[in-house]
Amino acid sequence: MKDAGTSNPKKPEPLKVLRIFRGKDAPSLDEAGHMTYADDDPVILDGAARLGEAGIGEGAVLKCLFSGFGFSLHYVWFKPGYPLPLHSHDSDCLYYLISGDIRMGTEEMAAGDGFFLPAGTPYTYTIGDKGVELLEFRTEEDFDIRFKGKADAYWEKMLEKLRAEQPKWKEALPPVREYRNV
Repeated sequence: MKDAGTSNPKKPEPLKVLRIFRGKDAPSLDEAGHMTYADDDPVILDGAARLGEAGIGEGAVLKCLFSGFGFSLHYVWFKPGYPLPLHSHDSDCLYYLISGDIRMGTEEMAAGDGFFLPAGTPYTYTIGDKGVELLEFRTEEDFDIRFKGKADAYWEKMLEKLRAEQPKWKEALPPVREYRNV
């Protein structure tokens, strides 16, 4: 039993040596347990639950390729038309598009492009007609996700988009990797 007056000893840092990771062995983001949902607004909780029940998970593949030494690398494949809700994370992140394309605000991005987001920055993007594959380089091993849609109408719009795009997902394959100006 620990004395209430003593502090916890610092967890020893793992030995920094060569570590190889393989995509085929990567756990899903859910299995890895690195992302937590940090919402408590009833409208957001209900909207996110409705998307889950409607099958939003069928439109994305999320894998944790590497986690250690205070950072992580994730692979993401969003299938065509995936409705990505406006959200933020509590870690900085660098995104790199492997294939496909997205539109973020007025910016169109394709393979070889990327963007950086500081922690806490709300964002979304529109996934292109062929979907998008990207890598997420995070400055934390564990991070949260916070959805921003605080109106029922917002979540209903997300559900409508999901229902319209979902039939394409069964046959979808990752986009062809055509690097442009890389």
